[in-house]
This record gives sequence, structure tokens and C-alpha cells, in this order.
Amino acid sequence: MLLPIRFRTLWLLLGFCTLWLSSCEDNPVEPVLFGKVTGTVRDARNNQPLANVSISTTPATSSVVTDDKGNFELGGVPTGRLTIAATKADYRSVTVAVTVENEASVSVAIVLEKNLASTTPPAPPVRPAPADQATVPGPDVKLEWHPGAGTNQGDSLRYDVVLYQGTNGSARNLLTNSRDTTVVAKQLSYNTTYFWQVTVRNPGGATALSPLWSFRTNAQPDNRYLFARTENGNTDIYSSNETGTTLTRLTISAFIEANPQLSPNRDRIAYTSNATGQFQIYTMNRDGSDPRQITLQPVDGYFNQGVGYRWSPDGGQLVYSSYNKLYRINRDGTGLTLLATAPPDRHFREVDWTGQGNRIVVQTVGVSIYDSEFYLLNADGSNFTLLIGNLPGRLDSPSFSVDGQRIVYTRDVDAFSDGAGRQLNAHIFTQNLDGSGQIDVSAGSGGTANSTKPAGFNDVLPHYSPDGAKIIFVQVNNVAQSVPEVFVVDLSGRNRVRLFENATMPDWK
Repeated sequence: MLLPIRFRTLWLLLGFCTLWLSSCEDNPVEPVLFGKVTGTVRDARNNQPLANVSISTTPATSSVVTDDKGNFELGGVPTGRLTIAATKADYRSVTVAVTVENEASVSVAIVLEKNLASTTPPAPPVRPAPADQATVPGPDVKLEWHPGAGTNQGDSLRYDVVLYQGTNGSARNLLTNSRDTTVVAKQLSYNTTYFWQVTVRNPGGATALSPLWSFRTNAQPDNRYLFARTENGNTDIYSSNETGTTLTRLTISAFIEANPQLSPNRDRIAYTSNATGQFQIYTMNRDGSDPRQITLQPVDGYFNQGVGYRWSPDGGQLVYSSYNKLYRINRDGTGLTLLATAPPDRHFREVDWTGQGNRIVVQTVGVSIYDSEFYLLNADGSNFTLLIGNLPGRLDSPSFSVDGQRIVYTRDVDAFSDGAGRQLNAHIFTQNLDGSGQIDVSAGSGGTANSTKPAGFNDVLPHYSPDGAKIIFVQVNNVAQSVPEVFVVDLSGRNRVRLFENATMPDWK
């Protein structure tokens, strides 16, 4: 039912007034407040500031980039929660959230990490030394290279170096993840081609390869001298020419390698090593390669410990002492033959073998090193005959002259004796096999320059030179643990000349 017109008109007027009155009420507006954000961006690898990093925000404000000190500043930032994003090419983007308060400054530190996936590879290494395809001395060769063109020298580049032996393709890792731009390749073979390659790696993990470079080692030097040397408590074998300019270390193990002897046909070096726990005879190539154990019965006994052996004159066999037994063995380790048994309560020790008459001279000792005798015998073990009986003082190291008619040996003329086997004044003597013609080489000749052994020293371990005109030997102070030196001297005792410092057990072929 419709209201009368007057009532409808009144209702409309009341509604209009209500609407008008409500529109006239107060509605206050919240003021907008602002703060400030400052910050620094650094590299995660080295904590160095990063310049030109783009800084943006959510909600959006002004966009800025960091200055050369890695700093940025955002002014007029609305208060409240704000997210800051930092981006730079080749780096992973980082976002951090801060709360901005009215008229306050908030500081933020941002660290960026390299983006491994987008890192630009470094330039390949260049300028190798030795130059590609060069011929160089061995057996140790220093390798050197330089960063490629355009590489930032300040970058922390890392290098791997691999060496390949051309004859068999075997690979050797010389360097791994190193900042060095040099490395020494040690104990290389002579007269051999080697290839080497350098991998460079930048901090982002990207790599580049150098070209494959090569070099060739010189032919093996004809080192006529061998000796043992102890350094840092480790005894090894070296070869050298007379001046020491081609000095080469031939063994590198942690065991004792000593008593080197070059075979008469000059193709292999024999030596003794305690790698198995007792001294055994080994042979190796003249450059130290291809070591092979020859004996199973040890070179051992009273005061022996690896000193009692010698090549046969033709280089096909070796004779050696093992306790009270004297053996002969082929150079390949076959054909072990018993030659002689020592007199009761005695052991064999040092020995030599001459082709002149095919005879052997051998030392025997009792439980005291001062109880020493020399015997002659044929190479088949027959005719075992006393040559020099026990004398006052220590008697050692019998060895034949080149013509086999004389022997050289040492004796302590002071006749000193103690429990340690020490000598005070060991001299070198030579004499004919019948005992005549004895010469005291260490006494020199009339006191001329360089012709007498200095007081307080021993002359030990003598052998004739290959031409028979000189004697090579060791001079060492008679105080224990003194450093030995290798000398040569004329047969008359004149012209004592030092060849090598810190050297013992010499051999000269």
C-alpha cells in the first residue's frame, strides 16, 4: 500500500539531511614519514669494496649504484619495512630486509659472491720456460709460465701442471691448485722428450688450458764419479764429473742407499740399500732409473752392514759377503754360488776382485773390528790363503791395483782401540802381494805442499783410479759424526786434492 504523498515527501527530506550531515563529519589523513638507508657492498672472496653495484628497493624508491668505496645512500625512504636488492654482473644478486624509522638512518652491510655459472674464463698461460721444443739439461728441470694477456695480475689465479713422458705417455701431476707460476720437475730421464700443460683457474672456477709444450733432456752426462752423501739424516747416491758441475742425485727413498759401484762395462750401478730391513744389493741404470734387487741373502755380518761386495772384472757377476759366507751371484740375481766359509768365529767383510789372475781379496773380522785379516783366493773359491795377519790398530779396505800386483788398504798407525771401532790416525798403505814394497801414502813425501794427511784426520776407503796413477779415498776428522770429504792423491802421497765435500764411499771408473 502506498503512503500518502505528504508522508513520502517527508521521508525523502529526512534521508537527504542525514546524508548531508554525515558528509560534514571530520576525516583526518595520516602524515607520510621518512628515514634514510646507508650501506656498503663487499666481495665475499676478499672483503674488498665493490663499485658500480646496482641498488634497488621494494617498495620502490630511487635506484643508485655504489661508489668506488662500495658505499651507497638512499634518502627520503618511507618508514616501515623495506627490501633492498644488490646486483652486479658476474655476481649473485642479494636481497636484505630493513626497518626504516622516522628521521633515522639505518646501516646495512651486503656481501656478494661470484656467480660461477657466468664467470668469464681467464686467458690461457703463455711464455713457457724452457721454450717450446727446447733441449735442456737434466735430470731436474725448472718449468715456468706467465698469465695470459689481459689477465688481472691481482686476481687469485690457481694453476695445475701435468707432465707427460713422451716415450710411454705416463702422466705426473707436478702442481695442483697452486698460485706458483714455477715448478721443478725432478729426476727426469736423460735423452727423453717430455710434454707439459698448465691449467689456469680463476676465483670463479672458470678454467683455461695452455698449449701442450714440450722439451727434451740432454744425453746423460758421462759422470765417472759416484759417492754417497747424507743430508737431513737421509743417505743417498750421487754421480758427478770431477768439478761437480753435473752433480746428479740418483736415489731419493727414505732408506739408506750407499756403497755405489759402477759396473766395469759402465751400464749399471750397483749399490746397497736397507729398504727390506737388511742391506741387500741392488742395481740401477746410470740415471737412477730401473732399480732392481739382486740378492736375498743380506750383505751383513760383523761390521759389514752393506759394505762387503764388488763387481766381477767383466761386469757379469758380483761377489759379496754375508756373515761367514762369501758368495758369487749373477748380475740378474740368478746363480748364487758359495765360494768360501770364513775361519771359525770370523765373518767376511770388505772384498775386491781383479781380472789379472782372476783373484779375490777379502777381509775377515772377529767380534772386534780391530781383529782383522786379509785373505787371497781364486775366483772359484780355491786356494784360500792368508795375505796380511792381524796387526795393531784397525785394518780395513783391501783393494787391488789395476794390474792386480799390489793392494791398497788402511791401518790406524796409532793402534788405537775402543768399543766403538774408532780410529785416530788411519793411513793409506800400498804393497806388493808378497808383502814387499810397502808405501805409506798418507805420510806423503818429504813434507811438500799437499802431501801429508793433516793431524787429527783419518784416510779411509781407498781405491785405485781407473788409470792406476792415483788413489781416491775419504778424509774425515777422527771425531765421531764428522763430515767426510772425497780426495785424490798421487801414489807417492803427493798432490792431495779435494774433489767433493760431504761425500763418502767413492767409486771412480
